[in-house]
Amino acid sequence: MANGAARFGAGPKTVGGTLVAAANLHGEAPALVFDGVRSNWRDLLAEVREMARRLVGAGVARGEHIGVLMPNCRDYVVLYYATQLVGARAVLLNSRYRPDDLAYVIPKADIDVLFVGGHAREHCDYRPMLEEALPGIAQALPLAGAPRLRSIYELGDTREGPWPQLAELDERAAGISPDEVDRRAAEVEPDDVGLMIFSSGTTSRPKACMLTHRSLTDSGEALAERFRLGPEDVVWDPLPLFHMSTILPLAACRAAGACFIGMSHFDADGAMDLLIRERPTVHYAGFPTIVGALVQHPRFPEYDQSRLRINHVVGPPDLLRRYAASFPGAVPVNSYGLTEATGVVCYSPLDDPPELLFETNGRVFDGTGVSIRDAGNRELPDGEPGEICLSGFQIFAGYYEDEDANRKAVDDAGRLHTGDLGRIGPGGRLVYEGRLKDMLKIGGENVAAVEIEGFLMRHPAIAMAQVVGVPDERLMEVAAAFIECAPGETVAEAEVIRHCLGQIASYKIPRYVRFVSDWPMSATKIQKFVLRRDFVPTGRIDLAAFRAAEDAG
Repeated sequence: MANGAARFGAGPKTVGGTLVAAANLHGEAPALVFDGVRSNWRDLLAEVREMARRLVGAGVARGEHIGVLMPNCRDYVVLYYATQLVGARAVLLNSRYRPDDLAYVIPKADIDVLFVGGHAREHCDYRPMLEEALPGIAQALPLAGAPRLRSIYELGDTREGPWPQLAELDERAAGISPDEVDRRAAEVEPDDVGLMIFSSGTTSRPKACMLTHRSLTDSGEALAERFRLGPEDVVWDPLPLFHMSTILPLAACRAAGACFIGMSHFDADGAMDLLIRERPTVHYAGFPTIVGALVQHPRFPEYDQSRLRINHVVGPPDLLRRYAASFPGAVPVNSYGLTEATGVVCYSPLDDPPELLFETNGRVFDGTGVSIRDAGNRELPDGEPGEICLSGFQIFAGYYEDEDANRKAVDDAGRLHTGDLGRIGPGGRLVYEGRLKDMLKIGGENVAAVEIEGFLMRHPAIAMAQVVGVPDERLMEVAAAFIECAPGETVAEAEVIRHCLGQIASYKIPRYVRFVSDWPMSATKIQKFVLRRDFVPTGRIDLAAFRAAEDAG
């Protein structure tokens, strides 16, 4: 056990406190495998404390908002933990955001200091995006469009550029003693907000969900208990670090002393190499697109699954049964959750019989309440569908600076109204049946239809746009855009896609475009259910092929 970790006074119900506890209890055990680098718990804590010194040296104060705009990488994990140690709020920005998205979220979240990652700049260079989103950002701060943003730092970028990099952070850290980091960590309270993640609602723009150290810690402990994690476990999770689908498993690994294996980005070849080499005990792949890529890979038969005991993937029952056959020694675990409830509120119990594993989303954690309610907020009996409402320790601390949205989301009894349709099924398990809200869930990302519609209608030739979610084998759901041109105007499908490319996140770009002149109407509203019902899945747009053709000129 490292003496420094033993003296470190971080609270037990804080993110930093659980990291310290893991270092104390499991110091030499593997903690993190990322970017080809392995760390044990003791060394990971030491690296996080060093990054925390840099943050303090850069003037980061308790409660300040630290934006993280980086691809998946080891630096991301270290930076996230360091923000939590010093009592700042980590604002994790979707790495697929584009200029239009960034121009909104950076000022909306009142980001004080922004960290930008150049680790994947050959695929995604944030420098020009930020300049387009907030003109002048490379010259001087603050800006009228982002008045709280006072500094930007780049990590993982060897090019000369407009913003200071790691060397300057090291200079700033030189005058900060480790004791100062310890003091700052000891001041963090469990009910302090530690994390802000944007989640789309029914309005035109995403909202910043605030999560406390306590909810993050307790939810991680609940996941570790449900999965029966221990120091011998190795959790493979290739999902984005800006999402609760990694933040929650990281919390569970801290609680149990398990090892977390991440990926800079998912690709089937790299994933198969990693799985064959590391032989994890838990797959936290989450989505059918990832699991499907694995089982169809030519090297899949080489994968020794003898240590694999849990395969977490969500999807319809028939698909879960198919994947279960490909991982015969692992329990197929389903789940349900949302960012506003600290990621996930229920997983399948490992001892459930097959009919419950495949047909339900699992049992909610102890301490989390679930009720199914009708439009009048009256509780419905088991088996009857209605809105899923949640209560208890996992409920978020609210949307940042959006009291109107908070009042709509959480009722006077403290119940979170999810906008999702579900029922209480056999064995008291929750069954998710779709969305009440006009939302899409694309590759695991919540997207408001109105957000895409609003962007499409910025095109001068588009008078009206309506977006619905339609099934997709790879992403589970994608956007289909129905477009009415302005009088006297025409626009081609390719022009619609060009309008979106590079301006909004790629997963938001419609994969189907339909042109209409008449809309199915009720008395006053377009009937989207008719658009969805009558949709025929022909002419899917291959975005990668479209980009390649555009680049070829």
